[in-house]
Amino acid sequence: MPMDDDLDELVKEVFNEYNRGNIYVHPLSKASVGEALTSSSITTPISTQTQEVVPKVAIEAPKVTNEVQLNSSLCSDSDSDSETSLCLNDDTNSQIDRLNDYLDESLKTIVSQKGKISLLTAKVNDLEALVSKYKVDDYSRFTWVFFLAHKEEAFDYFVKFSNRVENEKWLKIFRIRSDHGREFENAKFDELCIEKGYKQEFSAPRTSQQNGVVERKNRTLQELARSMLHEFAVPKFLWAEAVNTACHVVNRACIRSKLKKIPFELWVGRTPNISYFRVFGSKCFVLDESPKVTKFDAKSLTGIFVGYSNTSKAYRVYLPTSRVVIESINVKFNENANEKTEEGNSIVDIQDGATTQEIEFQPKDELPPVILEEPLNRDDDNLIGGENHEENTIDTTQDETPHDETHPIPQPVHEPPEVLREVSSHPLSNVIGDPREGVRTRSGLNQMIGHFAFVSQLEPKSFKEANVDPNWIVAMQEELNQFERNQVWELVPLPSGKQVIGTKWVCRNKLDEIGNVVRNKARLVAQGFKQQEGIDFEKTFAPVARLESIRMLLAYAANKGFTLFQMDVKSAFLNGWINEEVYVQQPPGFVDHFNPDYVFKLHKALYGLKQAPRAWYGRLCTFLLDNSFARGKMDTTLFTKKRDDHLLLVQIYVDDIIFGSTNATLAQEFSSLMSSEFEMSMMGELNFFLGLQIKQLQDGIFISQIKYAKELIKKFGVEDSKSLDTPMGKSANIDADEKGKPMDITLYRGIIGSLLYLTASRPDIMYAVCLCARYQANPKDSHHKAVKRILRYVKGTQSLGLWYGKQTELDLVGYTDSDFAGDRMDRKSTSGTCQFLGGSLVSWSSRKQTPVALSTAEAEYVAAGSCCTQLLWMMQTLRDYELKFQKVPILCDNTSAILISKNPVLHSRTKHIEIRHHFIRDHVEKGDVELVHVDTKEQIADIFTKPLPTQQHLELRFKLGMLELKD
Repeated sequence: MPMDDDLDELVKEVFNEYNRGNIYVHPLSKASVGEALTSSSITTPISTQTQEVVPKVAIEAPKVTNEVQLNSSLCSDSDSDSETSLCLNDDTNSQIDRLNDYLDESLKTIVSQKGKISLLTAKVNDLEALVSKYKVDDYSRFTWVFFLAHKEEAFDYFVKFSNRVENEKWLKIFRIRSDHGREFENAKFDELCIEKGYKQEFSAPRTSQQNGVVERKNRTLQELARSMLHEFAVPKFLWAEAVNTACHVVNRACIRSKLKKIPFELWVGRTPNISYFRVFGSKCFVLDESPKVTKFDAKSLTGIFVGYSNTSKAYRVYLPTSRVVIESINVKFNENANEKTEEGNSIVDIQDGATTQEIEFQPKDELPPVILEEPLNRDDDNLIGGENHEENTIDTTQDETPHDETHPIPQPVHEPPEVLREVSSHPLSNVIGDPREGVRTRSGLNQMIGHFAFVSQLEPKSFKEANVDPNWIVAMQEELNQFERNQVWELVPLPSGKQVIGTKWVCRNKLDEIGNVVRNKARLVAQGFKQQEGIDFEKTFAPVARLESIRMLLAYAANKGFTLFQMDVKSAFLNGWINEEVYVQQPPGFVDHFNPDYVFKLHKALYGLKQAPRAWYGRLCTFLLDNSFARGKMDTTLFTKKRDDHLLLVQIYVDDIIFGSTNATLAQEFSSLMSSEFEMSMMGELNFFLGLQIKQLQDGIFISQIKYAKELIKKFGVEDSKSLDTPMGKSANIDADEKGKPMDITLYRGIIGSLLYLTASRPDIMYAVCLCARYQANPKDSHHKAVKRILRYVKGTQSLGLWYGKQTELDLVGYTDSDFAGDRMDRKSTSGTCQFLGGSLVSWSSRKQTPVALSTAEAEYVAAGSCCTQLLWMMQTLRDYELKFQKVPILCDNTSAILISKNPVLHSRTKHIEIRHHFIRDHVEKGDVELVHVDTKEQIADIFTKPLPTQQHLELRFKLGMLELKD
């Protein structure tokens, strides 16, 4: 082994070459310096986006001798002595890795002992009225953040920061890189660099990629902070707290992919304790230590958790009532309260014994730096999560809370910018040990961080972005493996005169029910918009299940008391055979090197092709029919199979399948049957389908959209608005309002579309939403106020849903009602209908009538016809359930309309009614339906035709079967 002095000389020369831009050192961890030095000649590679190892400089390391020789020469194919230069081969790659390890340890340990090098970058970013300044350590990606009232303060903060870093790590700053911002490119900064010996580098104008690390960190922290603020509707003026907390978490959670360690571990030298982590924006209770608190006053203050203290082991909590941020150790959290924290006090038992520091909020233009100055000789993590936290915990009310400031660092100018992601990803080849083995951690959060190391949290927008992330490359390879298994295509030369269709990678993250990324899914899709009808495709229609069909199945299952299950067909469209001759380009990034001009001839459908859904449905339908299933006569997405007195029901929605049976064996057999033919994802009991949250209980099924309702409230900014008891005022008069103030048409249509989606389980807002939807062409401010009222009503009724219980009889009933000339513009009436199966509401509608009714009888008669059409469809569908109905009652509160349906008499009230509305008479005569009178107070469909008083609205809402399920 070389002597220490010789080793220093070797490292010096390596650094000289590094600074000249002649070599690039890969920072890999866990190096063995002694092992690396035993190599006779080693070449350092340059990393490229294609991950090819390209030799740039050959460095001859010494053999075991007291003299150190260091020579640099270009690697070539010449027959030179192998000890002085070499070309790449398997042995060389091994040597390269060892030198990388050696150089990495040299940079990290030997040089740091000599105090010669440390790499910094700086960036200033305008946010609101303040400036946030980032610093990042290039080796570890450890980040600090400072908040400045003015950009001129950047110099003073840099001086403090540099003193702190040099004292803490005994390192001398060697290089600073930034853009050409005046806060860094000025006389004061130049003098400091000359005095301290700092080398200052600037990225070229409008080339942010040269400062890639810090630019990406800037974006990462902003995106995280924005998500954190919106998740719990934290006030936007707390953005600095969100950025600071995001930086704190990223330093302790995001794994540096090349080094397989998190930034904190690389910077401090040990694994952090993260058991004190709390959910940003969660509701919390702080011990009220005011001397004015009496025995019977509330012992705590309700607040919002916004971060960790920089100077003590404490949490930072925002108090909405007093608009201040305080620091306290005595905090209890309610992290399950997934709603915006309300202002006010709350009585919570919290132990005494901690100091509380109060920080006043000031207007944005007067806001001083938020980050408090820290002692320069303290370990960064000891502020909250330091070594003391490894042994001592504060209490269940608050755990250790480390904190850092934040700044990003750029890469060397000659180095290609690295794409830094929130959470780095690793292929399995990089995993140390058995990946199937359980992870032993001190906290559940450590397990979560371990999982996030193997999935990318960001969705790339292009193949170029995805190609730099190993996880997305693996996902793309898995997709192509599916193609191979399903024999989707074959590689052929393009026949003369044939059109080729392009392909594109679409990358999406698969989320669990709470929004965590569980899988990276890459989908290869065809550019179907280039297809020509009659050449590349013929028919395209494929049926999908209606929501009424899904709700009928749920009501039937609740009545019969059996469980519904869910499964998903993996890459379903790849199973459908196509008849047309279709050619597609080779996938981007996966071109056959021997046949780059060849194309793929499709045997089966590809996502993006116009005929793909039809091809898949045809394949699935044929398979089920061949296995003794019967297809629904009315609903062709329903398949049934009968055995003795038991029935198996299967409902198809493209590649999602829900099924259940009165005989559990039938359901199990169907699951096995599908798995034998297709690659399936078995998802267990049905709990989420087409946006509906479904809870299957012993005495019934509860359907809701609670999560979606909460998202709407946050999305459209009504978190702070007072909730209301009805979606529309009793005296509301909505019209075109031609003289009103116009509003953003895109925003208005977005609200209407979102609310219409919510009506899948919320019939109580159906009328109000449909009424507002009539004015989408030219919305005014009055219409905007109307939809905001609906949102405020939803805010107060988020937990409402439909309850499908067990009934003794599985009967079918319809309700019909109408207003008269309710539309103030064209004087048309509104029909309201609803249908119940076994006492469970499965279908409803609120629709403006086409003709102008001349009387209430005519309006009610037209509405009854609309209800009849829906009931006839349901009756036909339910025959596949082995259910037959006769004289289905349609409850109507208008006697004249009932008489018209029974007596085909022409008089002044009926002679002008269009013929198509009289078809109800035919079905009354056949005995399919029967109009029955109901008292107006019992007319449930009234809720779909007009605004109602609060009490009446609540009563009818209850009769619809809308309840709030208690946990």
